[in-house]
Amino acid sequence: MPGRTYTIFRETPMAPERLSALDTAFLCLEDDATPMHMGAVATFRPRRDWDADHVAGLLAERAARIPRLRRRVRTGLFPLSGAHWEDDPSFDPGRHVAVSSLYDRYAPDPLATFAEHWIAEPLDLDRPLWSLQLVTGLPDGDFALLVKFHHALADGMGAVELALALLDDITLPWQRRPVDDEPETTPRSPLGAVADTATALLGQAAESAGIAGSIVTSARPYPLSPTATVNSTSRRIGLVRLPGSDIRTVRTAHGGTTHDVVLAVLAGALREWMINRGQRADARSLRALVPVSLRGRDSRDTGNSLSGYLCDLPVEVDDPVERLRLVREAMARNKEAGPTRGAGALPVLANRLPAGLHRLAAKAAGQAAPLLFDTVVTTVPVPSIPLSLAGARLREVYPFVPLAPHQSVGIAVATYRDGVHVGLQANGHAVRDVGSLADAVTKSMARLQLES
Repeated sequence: MPGRTYTIFRETPMAPERLSALDTAFLCLEDDATPMHMGAVATFRPRRDWDADHVAGLLAERAARIPRLRRRVRTGLFPLSGAHWEDDPSFDPGRHVAVSSLYDRYAPDPLATFAEHWIAEPLDLDRPLWSLQLVTGLPDGDFALLVKFHHALADGMGAVELALALLDDITLPWQRRPVDDEPETTPRSPLGAVADTATALLGQAAESAGIAGSIVTSARPYPLSPTATVNSTSRRIGLVRLPGSDIRTVRTAHGGTTHDVVLAVLAGALREWMINRGQRADARSLRALVPVSLRGRDSRDTGNSLSGYLCDLPVEVDDPVERLRLVREAMARNKEAGPTRGAGALPVLANRLPAGLHRLAAKAAGQAAPLLFDTVVTTVPVPSIPLSLAGARLREVYPFVPLAPHQSVGIAVATYRDGVHVGLQANGHAVRDVGSLADAVTKSMARLQLES
């Protein structure tokens, strides 16, 4: 921001760090029509008068303290070479923090209208891969913070941890173990270590072959899903808040997890949305890729550590309770098999391939995504504790998942306090009016709640 200076905390530069194969894959999938950044729209309510420039300066100074946010990606010159993180010698946090005001106050949802233009803009790959946008002019004196982190920088859990470090001091509900608290291990003989390594490699090779086989057998033949579309640089954003009490009512009546209920609600919404578009909802189910984090709470990984499940969303079923039953059974089968098996474990397989291979083949593989799944439905783990920024209380947080190639909509869900917040990111060519899909989510929840 011109005219402001920031306190930059200079530390000893960190050594270059190679990107994992999966991080490289996310980087290689990037183009103008498929920007691979995660996003979030969070709204805050100040307790008193506040100054936007002061909050922006606070965010910049906090970002400067986070080593990960000072790093940029550098790729090798040769096609099969990988990429690495390095400190940006010209890092200026002010270049990543902007302040704007809502410009279309007569839109049905002015904040969503602002966010859809903002989220469509790719990040500059020559700079650290993040961006913050402070938005003023919301009703009741509220303001919003819009956040972008590239998927090569972190997975969903890592992105939450980075975002929490920008907020006011908090005590997290989880703590990482110090290095010196690692459990002691019994020394092994060199021969025993070699045997263990060989066994692990053989087991990993067999597991990778199983994933690859599942991907081949799970691929669906043409014609593609009716929700498949051409890639577009435009986006539509929908913000939907579901009452946590309604979710609990359904769970009490029919069982299942909060995630099961949300998947069933989304299945009902997608069914109504397809019918309203003049498409057959009974031709076949829509398939969702449900990402699963493989990072433990004591993990020191900073990049992506992901797998996933493939879950058929029963859009062909009209009964909302029956839809929930089918979703529960499908997710139970996925969990029983585990996150490192089946076609949904594609990220695990991607992380075991040479990083240089992704530079050659990632875009081609991305174009084949509709053969495996129709949409992505991810859950973002926001801690259910009071959060604030410059003393302003966090009210709502809507996450967004990158839109896969040729997909009409991607869905991200965050539960915070007593609300379940659904962020819809849609392809602007395929979805002219995302409001109808957002309304369908609300109606689907109400219908399931009435049956409970």
